[in-house]
Amino acid sequence: MKRQIALVSILMFLLSSVPAHAGVPLDTVRVEVNKVLDVLRDPALKSESAKEIKKERLRSIYKDMFNEAEFSRRTLARNWSLLNPDQQKEFTHLFEQVLEKAYIDKILSYTNEKVVYAKEAPLSENQVEVQTRIVTSSKEISISYRMILKDGTWKVYDVVVENVSLVLNYRTQFNEILAKNSPEKLLEILRKKVKEQ
Repeated sequence: MKRQIALVSILMFLLSSVPAHAGVPLDTVRVEVNKVLDVLRDPALKSESAKEIKKERLRSIYKDMFNEAEFSRRTLARNWSLLNPDQQKEFTHLFEQVLEKAYIDKILSYTNEKVVYAKEAPLSENQVEVQTRIVTSSKEISISYRMILKDGTWKVYDVVVENVSLVLNYRTQFNEILAKNSPEKLLEILRKKVKEQ
């Protein structure tokens, strides 16, 4: 009898020690990615004339899914503090547009590939990596979403495609610019890039 009580006590302790957020980040990614897939699969949005409506719907999903300020801050890393609050806000806005221009055509070229939601791996107390795969007829592409819990909500702050982090990729580029130029020059470069695209 004592042994049964001890086993039940241990089991209850193990169950109660499982983090409350277990599964929530993966479910969040699944919900948001499925929203993207719904937009891409929508027959009413297949025509070229519906392209802007499709982009607008995808932008709305991006806003729900990503923590833009965290994404931007991590991309600039130690250089973030070189920008004043107004510059940080503008950088965040411009960086979002640069990302959209860089990746929107790839997203729009979706042709019914399958998304597999593999697992979530804790990175810290309030950070998790959700691992997924896109399965095409000829290959699999690994995509991981790094998420942070802030104000009770899980949001993406980095995307790792085939082991290449967007944050680290852009950080290298921006660090090179800021090593020789002022934050204002970086903003000028981004403004020009957005305008050209």
